[in-house]
Order: sequence, then C-alpha cells, then structure tokens
Amino acid sequence: MMNIFLSLACQNLPQRESNMTDRPGISDESVLTRWMTLEISKINRDVVATRKPLTELAGMDPPVLPTKGGGQYRFDKKSLLTLRTTLPEDLSRHLLLPVLCYFDSAVGDSCFITDSYAADALKILGEISVMREMADGRMWIGKTIVFAVMRKYPSIIQIVMR
Repeated sequence: MMNIFLSLACQNLPQRESNMTDRPGISDESVLTRWMTLEISKINRDVVATRKPLTELAGMDPPVLPTKGGGQYRFDKKSLLTLRTTLPEDLSRHLLLPVLCYFDSAVGDSCFITDSYAADALKILGEISVMREMADGRMWIGKTIVFAVMRKYPSIIQIVMR
C-alpha cells in the first residue's frame, strides 16, 4: 500500500534532467521512503521508552515514564485508579501501560494492538466486544473506538505511527 501511496505522490512531480546522474531524484521511491521514515520517527519520539504494569503506575506519585525522545509521559492518576479498581488483580499486574495502538498508513479506519492483556482489559471495561479475538498477534479496532477510549481514560492509550 505504501508503494501505491508513493507512486501517486510521485506522479505529479516535475521530471527534469540532472547533471548528477548518480544522485537519486526527488521522485525516487527510496528517497521518499527514507523521508517518511524520518518523519514517522519524529512523531513517535513522544512514545514511552518502556511500559510499566498498571499496579506499579497506580502506586507512583506522580505517575510518569520517560519517552523515546527524552521527555516525560504523564499519566492521568484518575484513569489509573479507575482501571486499578475495575480490572482483576492478575490483569492489573500484567497490563503494561500505556496501551500502544498502532496506526498503519495502509489502513484508514482502523488501528491495532498487539497486547492480549490490553485486549482483555478493553473487553472487561466494555469498550470492545468480548467476541473479538486476536488474529496473527493483532487485534484490529476502529479508530473511532480508540478515540472514544482515549477520551474516557486519558493517557492510557498511546498512538504509534507505522
């Protein structure tokens, strides 16, 4: 899908001859791919470097984790306490936060999670159907559902661009 996107993006770029034949043109797919990878890494620098269990985060004051870019990711204490009192003890010990939700440029209306404990937590909270299952290590969830959960439980979900 990325190849289709890149092909469409390059279609309207003016083609001109260059005196430097060994230098790739701006419409070269590898140049665009490297540029997009760089931009996505900039977007993802605010993702936490290492996730922690809900039980540990709920006990922190303030609940803060370092990001990949060297900043701090602050959790909403009220959201943590709500999850801690709602979810079973065993799940609270295994659930790593924030839940990472991966947005893939090839899929417009959905994103996916790869953590089965996060899937179980979302089911218990009533945010997704108990009939939903992981397939190939992923559970696809509509973006509207993800955004609703993010509004209801601030800081519990982080978006990761792919």
